[in-house]
Amino acid sequence: MIHHNYLLKNIIYKNFFLLTFIIVLSSCQKKEHLVQVEGIRIEINDTIPNNLDIEAFIKPYRLHVNKTLDSVLAYAPEAYSKRDGILNTAIGNLMADIVLEQSNPFFMSKTKNAIDMVLLNHGGIRASIPKGNITARTAYQVMPFENSIIVAEMKGIHIRKLIEYLQKARKAHPISGLKLTVDKDFNIVSALINNTEINDEEVYFVATNDYLYNGGDEMYFFEHAERTHKLNYKIRNAMIDYFTKVDTISPIIDDRFLQIN
Repeated sequence: MIHHNYLLKNIIYKNFFLLTFIIVLSSCQKKEHLVQVEGIRIEINDTIPNNLDIEAFIKPYRLHVNKTLDSVLAYAPEAYSKRDGILNTAIGNLMADIVLEQSNPFFMSKTKNAIDMVLLNHGGIRASIPKGNITARTAYQVMPFENSIIVAEMKGIHIRKLIEYLQKARKAHPISGLKLTVDKDFNIVSALINNTEINDEEVYFVATNDYLYNGGDEMYFFEHAERTHKLNYKIRNAMIDYFTKVDTISPIIDDRFLQIN
C-alpha cells in the first residue's frame, strides 16, 4: 500500500513540474510550433526529505482522508481469505454476492431485467478481510483496482464456454447465481443458473468487471456478448455500499462450485 505522504508528495511534485512547464511555454515571445522538448527523469521516493510547507499544506487533507477510510462500516466475526477454499471461498462468494445484490437495482431500473449471474476473478481479491471492524480502507485493500461493473448479454451456448473455462481453471473464481457440480475428473454433473438448467438459446445477463470483459485472465468468451451495459459502478464502491448497510458480514463456503466423487 502506497504511503499517504509519498502519494501526496508525488502528486504535488508532478503538478509543480507541469505548472513550470506551462509557464515556460507561455513566456515564449514567438508563438511558433514546438521544435524540441527535453527533460530529465526525477524519481519521487521516500529518500526525498520532507518539505515543511508541503507537509503543512497536505496535513488537513491527509487527516480527512484517513478519517474517512477508517470509519467503521461493519464487523467481521472471522478472518476471510481467498486461500480458505478450493473451488469457492467465503470472501469470493461475498464479493460476487455483493456485486449481484448491489448492481441489480441499477440494472433493473435501466433495463427492466435482472442480473442472472456474476463472474469475477480469484486474482482480483488482493487482501484478506481480518476479524474485527470493517472500514472503507478494508474495501480499498481487498479491491484496490478501479474496475467497474459491466453486464453482458450472453446466450446459453456461450455461457457453456464460460463454464468450460471454470472447469479448466479449477480455481475459486467468485461466482453468484451460477451453480456448478463436477465429478472427480471435472466433468460437468450439473450446471444451473437461478436453479434452472441452462437453455442454449436463452439470453442471460452476466455481471463482471471491465477488465475481465475485455479478455483479462483469458476470459475471451465475453467476446460473444450480444450487448453490454456499463453501470458506471465500481466494485469497490459496491463493497463500501454493502458494508454500510449491514451490521455484520457472514459469508460462507457453500456448494455453488462443488466437486463430488
